Amino acid sequence: MKITYIHHSAFCVEIDGKALVFDYCRGDSVPDCIYQGKMPELPKEMPIYVFSSHSHQDHFDPETLKWSRNYPNIHYIFSKDIKKKLGNSALKRLGMEEGIKACITYVKPGERHEIGGITVETLLSTDSGVAFLVTVSGKTIYHAGDLNWWRWEGEPEEFNEYQEKTYKEQINLLSERKIDLAFVALDPRQEEDKYLGIDYFIEHVQAEYIVPMHMWKEYGVIQEYRSLPRIAAVREKILVVERENQEILPGEISR
Repeated sequence: MKITYIHHSAFCVEIDGKALVFDYCRGDSVPDCIYQGKMPELPKEMPIYVFSSHSHQDHFDPETLKWSRNYPNIHYIFSKDIKKKLGNSALKRLGMEEGIKACITYVKPGERHEIGGITVETLLSTDSGVAFLVTVSGKTIYHAGDLNWWRWEGEPEEFNEYQEKTYKEQINLLSERKIDLAFVALDPRQEEDKYLGIDYFIEHVQAEYIVPMHMWKEYGVIQEYRSLPRIAAVREKILVVERENQEILPGEISR
């Protein structure tokens, strides 16, 4: 298994001759935080699965549809809210109205799909869209999208209570699953509440490796988290992201 951190919440995972691309967006899609990460070059005939958890600009980029011109064996797995955002007019502007629809599977929370030799399951996000659970070649990969325990100062208590309740319900659905690789949100904008989601995930899910994401280039928050005494027993499971286009443990996640 080879993992490439592209930027923000975007990763490319190459496994057993397939590539899974999660939540890719262009580096200039969010003006307040500019990235330089690029998609790795992949063999033309490789089966590629492009996942977008929801339509927010830091998780979805319609430009990914143009990749189908270079990769004939490509599949798109998009949250259902993206279908409304795309529409026929957007596809026409991209020059993609012919044939591309057959390559896209739109998914809703709580579904299971068999797509081109992989299994895709979905959870309900606490923000928008879905989280993904993907099984390929005997390995299970979780990508949270924006499923997180979002708690914000100044929000109504009803909002924060919903976030906690829904996050716990969704993560508890994974408590009996073995996950080989998990991409989990760790957002420094939450300040003192930034560890809520990843703490709960670690406490309730058996994951071999965890890669924090959604850090808005504040990578030091990972080492801060790994230094906490309560994390000592699982510290080595939390992989460190330090830069865009970083390869993380290439070839080593094989058990």
